[in-house]
Amino acid sequence: MSEPPAKHVLTRRDLLIRGLIGAAGATVIGSGGVLARSWKKSASAPKKDARAKSIIQIWMWGGPPHLDTFDPKPEAGYDYCGPLNKPIATNVDGIRVCELLPLLAQQADKYSIIRSMTHGNNSHETASYIVQTGRQPDRLVYPSIGAVVSRFKGYDQGYTSLIPPYVVLAELQGRFSEAGFLGPRYQPFATGGDPNQKRFLVEGVVAEGVSDDRQKSRRELMHTLDSLGKAMPGNAQFEQLDKTEADAYELILGDSRKLFDLTEEKDEMRDGYGRNTFGQACLMARRLVEQGVPYVTINYKGWDTHKQNFETMRRRLPEMDRGMATLLQDLSQRGLLDSTIVWWGGEFGRTPKVQWEAPWNGGRGHYGNCFSAVVAGGGFKGGHVVGASDAKGEEVADRPVRPEELLGTMYGLLGIDPDGPLPNPRGLTAQVMPLTKEGGAPGAGRLTEIT
Repeated sequence: MSEPPAKHVLTRRDLLIRGLIGAAGATVIGSGGVLARSWKKSASAPKKDARAKSIIQIWMWGGPPHLDTFDPKPEAGYDYCGPLNKPIATNVDGIRVCELLPLLAQQADKYSIIRSMTHGNNSHETASYIVQTGRQPDRLVYPSIGAVVSRFKGYDQGYTSLIPPYVVLAELQGRFSEAGFLGPRYQPFATGGDPNQKRFLVEGVVAEGVSDDRQKSRRELMHTLDSLGKAMPGNAQFEQLDKTEADAYELILGDSRKLFDLTEEKDEMRDGYGRNTFGQACLMARRLVEQGVPYVTINYKGWDTHKQNFETMRRRLPEMDRGMATLLQDLSQRGLLDSTIVWWGGEFGRTPKVQWEAPWNGGRGHYGNCFSAVVAGGGFKGGHVVGASDAKGEEVADRPVRPEELLGTMYGLLGIDPDGPLPNPRGLTAQVMPLTKEGGAPGAGRLTEIT
């Protein structure tokens, strides 16, 4: 695979230019902020029979251990399951999950577990690319699913919100080029900040130490100094800049900014999600899809458990349990789960056999041969298990599922033809997904058993 393009982290200026006037047909090329017209709308718009409108991706950065979450193996013995050897029943007969996930156990009718994910790669960077794009590394750097969704359901297809169509809470994953050859117009907006802080400092929207009154004073000063614009009334370029400025300040001072203000939520709701970064990110994700944002990633770091895996599980799994279970319940109660896909998973799993020796002291390594993913909502059935691992969780025993099959299924639920063309600014001949079965027909390899 060729070197990925330089990471383009969206600054306040990029957000205002790319995100705001993107709806008016302009885009940013590269980090220099040069304006150019976007290419025309493609005929490959989302199909009318779309069942899902949005995706919330819970990205388990580092790779979560499948044996310690959704594929427990107590019968494998201590060398495999360690002290987490008492899995609990869920509200669906025959499905068990880790004992540290009691709240998710009561929501199992809302999600399905895929226990036979596989790609065989143990490198963070490459595995992340495979899982996010459904492609093997090659000379072309393909876009992630978030960028593809932004292409088909964002500004090119009539999306008009001031909030960009692809949002990451709160920092970019940093292990692959999210936009690939689609370019920086489809790079996600990383909010920065911490939604669990008293004030969620969103990059380009909410600035530390800058009050609303100070923002208004800055705007008044800018107008005072704008002698060129006053001297050229009616100029089309200045009118466009005035429109951009108005949109920018609407995002910073208007109702759009309130979307990121979690104090608008009742304390009981915030407590239900958990007063921690992950829990509040889940709440923020619900608010974003409720307002029509097509793709939201929660970049949930801290799962690369080479050392002291079980100590980490005892700290992190209750946090994950509360946040994710409340998200599913909240989406369901608001009538949003039917139109919102929730996708949980990382780049791979962890080694089933525990590394007890020093310096690992009960750690688990990288493992791409067999791992788990969880999907809910947006057309996915709940209360099912797809595939199976063997007795020790080391190999796929039944129904192997590759990333392109899962991604292709999600595209289909969004109304995006997974076998159709992928329009791009470089004029490359590309399709949304490769055929998932060698020589197979369109639609081959999709997860039809849970859709």
